[in-house]
Amino acid sequence: MRVISGLYKGKKLLGDNIEGTRPTMDRVKESLFGIIQNKVKCSICLDLFAGSGALGIEALSNGALSCYFVDNNKKVIDILNKNTLNIKGTNIIFSEYNEALKKFKNNNIKFDIIFLDPPYKLNLIEPSLKMIKAYDLLNDNGIIVCEYETEVFNNIYNIIKEKKYGSKNIRILKKDL
Repeated sequence: MRVISGLYKGKKLLGDNIEGTRPTMDRVKESLFGIIQNKVKCSICLDLFAGSGALGIEALSNGALSCYFVDNNKKVIDILNKNTLNIKGTNIIFSEYNEALKKFKNNNIKFDIIFLDPPYKLNLIEPSLKMIKAYDLLNDNGIIVCEYETEVFNNIYNIIKEKKYGSKNIRILKKDL
């Protein structure tokens, strides 16, 4: 697992062997960042179920100003600290996703890009989307990138792109303005 483009291209990332995590494959990451590349530069990002942090680190490598990495697994937090060492703009938060979203609301923090790649089979995308909308955490021109396998969830936001990669699905959403 590595950073595939930008400033940190080639940087090796730890965490592909942590129980409960499922890192995004390089070819999926490459395709995804090809789709969202015009949104990344100077953005504020949230990697809500961060795991190794591969998506948020890729965003930082490609010009995002900052990324908040949230995870509730202490081993993952240790890996995130190692993976983001010497990378500017990182904010690592050890928290349940819903508590982190409340803190962002209370601190008036909004995002241009939100990555939602929760553990499969827990069905956390829809509750996350509902909280993001209720707390108004997505900037007007922002996007939400959902990565999932078989999860079914209602589209609270508009779909701008959907793509399938083997058993993985990517859905990119935006606000209805």
